[in-house]
Amino acid sequence: MRVRKRLLVCICVAVLLCVGYASAYSASAYAVLSADTGVLLDGWQENQRLPMASTTKIMTGLLAAEDPDLEREITVPAACAGVEGSSMYLKAGEKLPLKDVLYGLMLCSGNDAAECIAAVCGGREDFIARMNTRAQQLGLTDTHFDNPSGLDGETHYTTAYELAKLAAFALKNEIFAEVVATKSYTSGTRTMVNHNKMLRLYDGAIGVKTGFTKTAGRCLVSAAERNGRTVVVVTLNDGNDWNDHSSMLDAAFADMKDTTWAQKGEIACQISVQTGQTETVSAVYSDDLVATMLAEEQAELRISCVPFVYAPVEQNEVCGIAQVVCGDTVLCETELLCAKAVGVDETQEDTGWWERFLLWLDHVRGRELEDI
Repeated sequence: MRVRKRLLVCICVAVLLCVGYASAYSASAYAVLSADTGVLLDGWQENQRLPMASTTKIMTGLLAAEDPDLEREITVPAACAGVEGSSMYLKAGEKLPLKDVLYGLMLCSGNDAAECIAAVCGGREDFIARMNTRAQQLGLTDTHFDNPSGLDGETHYTTAYELAKLAAFALKNEIFAEVVATKSYTSGTRTMVNHNKMLRLYDGAIGVKTGFTKTAGRCLVSAAERNGRTVVVVTLNDGNDWNDHSSMLDAAFADMKDTTWAQKGEIACQISVQTGQTETVSAVYSDDLVATMLAEEQAELRISCVPFVYAPVEQNEVCGIAQVVCGDTVLCETELLCAKAVGVDETQEDTGWWERFLLWLDHVRGRELEDI
């Protein structure tokens, strides 16, 4: 009986903990992502397929930002004026730079802008195909687009995690990043104000996109920078998104800390010296190696040195590089320097280029030569 009671108590506690975690924020799903390393810092139902409303325009805007001639003048097709939903109020036959339409897409969340971009950048169907192809290229296997604007569709969906990954990738495009960080934009008689209130509510916010339909609910993708690190937050179907995003960003940055991997002058490794007065020379760090780390990130120290140096060696001669790496991302790096000068030993013979090549090759293979 006691065992049953204890088991029941454990189950109740587990359920209460899960419910508490789920209800910590109002979103049906959310993801908090390190934009620099791609590490998921926090999430709830982050892999659940859900509609994403106008956050769809992150992909539309990315493809537009990659256009080689954003300054070119385009003519607004009649079919792109007066479309359903939010608008930048394009007029049929209006002539304006494609860049202005991109601003209307991301600041005003213009569905007319989305349709216009698709129409003038290869045609609507081809453009949507490009959106899905890019999703596949980015490894977004749970993302599919039916349209360029974000209106509800039977197969129009993404996940909080994949939308965060898409936003992090898009922010690497300088034009896209500049547009989504803009609070207001004026061209001619048209002034556009960014719908993303996070730019005004949160210190360090740099974008990215709002969204809403009755089916999808309130959707929001935000990003902020602090101490050289960028965090992306995505919420899907969240009625309290502004507050939730502020809390999630605060939590992510609160766990950020500086980690010292090496100090200036500390020995990193020993390097063989050919025809020198000493057989080796120390390679030392040219500067402190300090990485700003976010919670959940795991990094490693990678040292890359020349296999050997040939006397004479100058003090502070560059002989390698040290990097702190998280996945494929270099968080910080510094050069490695020869700690002291090494003169030539005149009694030693020049080993010649062939022997030096064999020594280098042996270093690459990870073993030392037994005989030269």
